[in-house]
Amino acid sequence: MNKENSNNLWKIIQKAGDFLSGQLPDHPNHPKGRNAYAHVALCVKEKFNSSYKDIPDEKFNEVVEFIEFLKKNPN
Repeated sequence: MNKENSNNLWKIIQKAGDFLSGQLPDHPNHPKGRNAYAHVALCVKEKFNSSYKDIPDEKFNEVVEFIEFLKKNPN
């Protein structure tokens, strides 16, 4: 992904993390609460088999749509 798209995507991930903060279900491995930013980044990585920086530019909109899906489905 080019630098501009990568930076834009990171900002979208951060906003999604802000939105999801405190909304993720409890998990025994995270007794102090879950990190919403890491959750979004990990979900993107698992869905696209790549770090957000390494996803092709052509999939930018697809990644954004997936992040919106995560915001609507926080579990």
